[in-house]
Amino acid sequence: MVGALRTDFGFSQASAGLLTTGIFLTHAIMQIPGGRLSDRLGASRVMVVAMAWVALANVAIAFSGAYWQLLLCKTIAGIGTGACFAAGARYVVAMFTGRTLHLAQGMYGASVVLGSGFVLFAVPQLLGAFGWRGAFLGCALLAAVTWFWWMWATPKTQQSVPAAGSLGEMMVHRELWLLGWMQMASFGMMIVVGAWITTLLKTSFELPLKTAGGLGSMVLLLGIVSRPLGGWLAHFITIRSLIGASLLLNALACTALGWGHSLGIAMAAIVALGIGCGVPYAGIFNRAAALFPSRAGAAMGFVNMVGIVMILAGAPAVGYLADLSGQFQTSFYVLSVFSLLAAAAPPAIPEGR
Repeated sequence: MVGALRTDFGFSQASAGLLTTGIFLTHAIMQIPGGRLSDRLGASRVMVVAMAWVALANVAIAFSGAYWQLLLCKTIAGIGTGACFAAGARYVVAMFTGRTLHLAQGMYGASVVLGSGFVLFAVPQLLGAFGWRGAFLGCALLAAVTWFWWMWATPKTQQSVPAAGSLGEMMVHRELWLLGWMQMASFGMMIVVGAWITTLLKTSFELPLKTAGGLGSMVLLLGIVSRPLGGWLAHFITIRSLIGASLLLNALACTALGWGHSLGIAMAAIVALGIGCGVPYAGIFNRAAALFPSRAGAAMGFVNMVGIVMILAGAPAVGYLADLSGQFQTSFYVLSVFSLLAAAAPPAIPEGR
């Protein structure tokens, strides 16, 4: 897609990167507002507006005539995707309780990863058949179909009762910040490693780009399995034990990738990261919701926003360290230390499931 857009508009690689930064930035900014609106108005209503927003934004992207229009429309699209994610997480909390909640939240998280994987597969096919404008119109059509399905086939949640306390009190809550840190070391870690793992495999083991990309994508795609797995395991293991073990696994995996002397060990580390980054998802979000039942959407949005900060800062930091040292080993050792420090946070979470 980037190649086709650069051919038409003639922008640089750095400008291409800004297209991703734009949508992630507004996606992050909308986590708390999207969650708060879901708390006040009901997740179902927010999702109706947010899905329509995403569909219309993709139509606007398809008809862009200049680079600045592409960037503006991508940035606007992030408002809709951010609200969609927050409303979806809030919807799960409203519709499920007890033992089914962790698994349901894990399944929701898996659907997010599945959607990302589907786009990576489908967009190149649409691009080849209909060009980049047709590809964006295809994404808009998929969003519109999902919007109609949500409107007519999804059970509606009730509007939440007014929340007690202030939003400011929630945002200075110690445990909520700890959960955000754990989200950085799981979801954030998954995206940061996913952004660089292909380059690491290609340079360290001289793998063909296509092979390296396929193997590296497992960091993300294993979340389809590991997120529901984490929800299921939460029925038997305390949240803090489950998250702590997962973050330790991430630290070990990053150390193995930094060592980088064996392709077999690197592949085992990729699988370990796919598991370690996905398993904490349900526990982190449901714990945030349990801390603030009347502000569950805003609380989960806050935690996810902190996790996205890791993506915005971590991805360029890995590249900077690689440029500075001349290899990726230092970057992955630093990520390992970050995971190890994050693994010290779960014991501060009260016991419970």
